[in-house]
Amino acid sequence: MEIILMSVVIGLFITMLFLNIYFRVKVFKVYKTLEQNRVEFGAKHLFNQRKMEEEIYPQYPEWRTEIDTFTRHIKYSIRMATVLTTLISAFAAILMYYR
Repeated sequence: MEIILMSVVIGLFITMLFLNIYFRVKVFKVYKTLEQNRVEFGAKHLFNQRKMEEEIYPQYPEWRTEIDTFTRHIKYSIRMATVLTTLISAFAAILMYYR
């Protein structure tokens, strides 16, 4: 049981590492495009779709798809990191309890 839990924790950690690298590369590609074209918005716009539609999309209508892609990747990256961190912590706690 201990070996299985240890393998799961190590596997989840490696998965989190690769997902982090994968999404970081995807986010930086889109970020570079937005940065080169001087598209600017803050974190309040990133997490509030209504503000994004009211304030940012009218300013940069030609970059809407890139802004949407960037926002989607950031949100998904945060969600995956939260889930994997929770799973790693839970399995590590179970492993500590059984040890």
